Amino acid sequence: MNFFAEQEHARRLTRKLVFLFALSVLAIVAAVNAVLALAWSWTQTGAVLGMHDYPRGFFATNTGVTLALIGAGTLIEMFNLRDGGEAVARMAGGRPVPGNATDLQERRLLNVVEEMAIAAGIAVPRVYLLDREESINAFAAGYNRDEAVVAVTRGALTRLTRDELQGVVGHEFSHILNGDMRLNIRLIGLLFGIQMLAGFGRHLMDFGSYSWSGRVPHRKGPPLRIMLFLTGAGMLAVGYIGVFFGRMIKAAVSRQREFLADASAVQFTRSADGLGGALRKIAGLSRSMHPGSRIEHPNAEQLSHLFLGAPRPGLASRWLATHPPIEERLRRIYGRRVSPMDAPVLPPPVAQPVDLPDIPFEPAALAVAAAAVAVAAPPASAASTRLAPALDAALREPEAACALVHALLLDGADPTARLEAFAPRDAALRRHLASQIALLPKSARLPLLDLAMPALRQLDAAQKEDLLRGVERLIVADHRRTLAEFVLQSVLTRRLSPGAGRAVPVRYPSLSAIRQECIVLLSLVAQTAAAARRADAASLFAGAAALLAEPGLSSADLMPVSRLDYRRIDTALEHAHQLAPLSKPALVKALLAAAGSGMPLPLSCADLLRGICAALEAPVPDAVARSYPHFHWQGPS
Repeated sequence: MNFFAEQEHARRLTRKLVFLFALSVLAIVAAVNAVLALAWSWTQTGAVLGMHDYPRGFFATNTGVTLALIGAGTLIEMFNLRDGGEAVARMAGGRPVPGNATDLQERRLLNVVEEMAIAAGIAVPRVYLLDREESINAFAAGYNRDEAVVAVTRGALTRLTRDELQGVVGHEFSHILNGDMRLNIRLIGLLFGIQMLAGFGRHLMDFGSYSWSGRVPHRKGPPLRIMLFLTGAGMLAVGYIGVFFGRMIKAAVSRQREFLADASAVQFTRSADGLGGALRKIAGLSRSMHPGSRIEHPNAEQLSHLFLGAPRPGLASRWLATHPPIEERLRRIYGRRVSPMDAPVLPPPVAQPVDLPDIPFEPAALAVAAAAVAVAAPPASAASTRLAPALDAALREPEAACALVHALLLDGADPTARLEAFAPRDAALRRHLASQIALLPKSARLPLLDLAMPALRQLDAAQKEDLLRGVERLIVADHRRTLAEFVLQSVLTRRLSPGAGRAVPVRYPSLSAIRQECIVLLSLVAQTAAAARRADAASLFAGAAALLAEPGLSSADLMPVSRLDYRRIDTALEHAHQLAPLSKPALVKALLAAAGSGMPLPLSCADLLRGICAALEAPVPDAVARSYPHFHWQGPS
């Protein structure tokens, strides 16, 4: 699966969306002018057909008002969606699942999302639950992968096995990685604008019918009121042009993306029976609930293109459907026709008590540790480990998650001097968390940061800024900056800085446009790998450069360690982030080659490549993911 190609395809779909939107606006403007022209002719002459004199600026005024309504509706809706995925989840009636949830089914959902995020090398999305929806459905939403949310219905939670739930979550992660989410949110705002005219028409009808309705018996209302009512009816009819185009746009954008997401889910989970079983249960549930993915919330139509399955019957069966037929999706997954499955409510997972270690104090941020539970799971592999309850609790609460981030920076150093700026209680919490982190393998550090992201994203802007400043203070306290500190700070800045949720414009069409930046990044990885592998940096650099025909690099371009200052590296990452999506795969492939061919990768190289991929908004290569052992965290099922 070439995620960069799919991101570029999503950009092309955006251009197609703009074209269809402009076409729909032109059709609506023409229809509005026609309706108002007929209304004017009828009120002035009593005749509809024939040549008539219209007031000066009649059509220009109609066009301007119509465009203003559409534009205002779009802008208002986009403003309402400024919070990205969380705003969309609230529109669908979702509630956030707390990180410290003790409900076993909710814990299982959180753990599945966390596992998928760590495997993909992205920040763990916030999880929402659609409590009132008994069908099987889900969606992902957000402006980018660092502020995404994943929402599932109550029916998905109670009717799916763990493998099936993992398949559904894998489908939604495909939308996150393929760049679909920003496009889908824009679609919500644009469609609200072009469909707003129907609402305006209803208001005119209500106003006209109220004055015309018979407060004065046996007497018609004034012609102006009649005109308002009939004009409103015409505007309502015209508004359905917007509904038609809205469904056409959704169909043009959504259906092929659903096939792609299905294939990606099978690839992520390495099993056809996960997502396939969920879709078979949707088909089976359709016998009693048409469709089995039905969403009852009033905003289901507006959000229809986001969901795993069609949320309303009409959307599932018509030629303007936003989703392919379930039968066709199943045929593509299994390679043959398969029958539906029953979808009964399953018994809840089995809870097992957890032995909690003694904690020298119990700050409010860690009080939830007393309620920690583990949900029954297959035995962990020999390479797996368990996360201490104190750390698991710290991951779930914003204030404690900040302390955890600080604790990650205390690795291998005397924390006394670094913690002087903190109050005694806060310093004690950070020392305690650092001692727990020290018991984990070194390869657990960045996955811990990924797990903490849902809690960190709950911080307000000022708290995020304080956290980033605190990280900088801890790093410079010993007057040096290690590579591990730089990687952690870069990932945090990319995800929590004020510009983290904004779209990054493409400013560099090819690798030739950022030749010097390629040299900096390749030199950084090659020098890191040479130190870890005791290999020749020039040879590693030359092997990577051979994969990049475009910039024309050679071993002579290798930069010495003394020239690789972090300001230069940060600038190189920023420019590489603005590279065209189809040019990024070659760069990531070359960076992987610069780390050497032996597997697993040295941890310093794996962490560095994971951090670079986060900065580029690129999926973590399989070779990097395989360099981390599987972790059996506290509480997963």
